[in-house]
Amino acid sequence: MAPLPPARHLLRAQDFATAHHHEPITVADMAAAAGLSRSHFTRAFTATFGLTPGAYLQSRRLERAASLLRRTDHPVARVCAEVGFSSVGTFTTAFGRAFGVTPTAYRAAHPPAGTWARVPACVLAARRPGPVSRVQDSTREEDAAPA
Repeated sequence: MAPLPPARHLLRAQDFATAHHHEPITVADMAAAAGLSRSHFTRAFTATFGLTPGAYLQSRRLERAASLLRRTDHPVARVCAEVGFSSVGTFTTAFGRAFGVTPTAYRAAHPPAGTWARVPACVLAARRPGPVSRVQDSTREEDAAPA
């Protein structure tokens, strides 16, 4: 059986970073997912994808943060924590460098999250039943007549 090409190991690390971007993972964790030493992994990842592993991880976190800011009304601090940043200041600085505006300004430039709430077509097409009459259960003790 032929060994896997090195790029296959790098894709495994890339998938690991994408799946766990919200956790406090490190480049060493990504290298372990690829089955390579940290230094060899960093060189190979950078040569293959054009970004260092740390820059790739940060870009995934910032992309997810931008999506959350557009599609939810969660506070910026919660978005920061959900995407794996440990500090709101670090998050705000990194977001500003990537998108040119603060997270709050980015959110303000997009429609409110309520406009993105999608209701499935099957729910929209379904008719609501009329008012439900309440049937009293005469077997309950509280409802039973005193003897």
